[in-house]
Amino acid sequence: MSVVRAIARCALAALLVFAGVSHLTWGRRGYRIVVPDWATRLLRTDKDMIVVASGAVEVMLGAALVALPRDRPRIGWIVGAFFVAVLPGNVHQWRTRRDAPLMRTDRARFVRLLLQPVLVAWAVWSTAR
Repeated sequence: MSVVRAIARCALAALLVFAGVSHLTWGRRGYRIVVPDWATRLLRTDKDMIVVASGAVEVMLGAALVALPRDRPRIGWIVGAFFVAVLPGNVHQWRTRRDAPLMRTDRARFVRLLLQPVLVAWAVWSTAR
């Protein structure tokens, strides 16, 4: 079982790093669409800064899953919380039916919503001792 968890954890780390790099580079402009207007008011910043910050957090969390073995259970819960924190942006994109990188159809946007709980469970399960 530990080998399966290790593979799942590494795959999650790769997914987070890939997503983070896309937020910082080629997808940066497109991801601004996902950020709800209320988030900019709440955080007192603009959409681009939220996209950049979330991308940086994704890269750091992905790296932490691999580089900090003693802290993996705590990092798993933080990754799960991150997936919950970005859910409002995903709901906003689905409700407004706006395209963003890799999310060009209503079906893709809806499936991503259904996958959010799976991502949370994946993060917690793959980092458990």
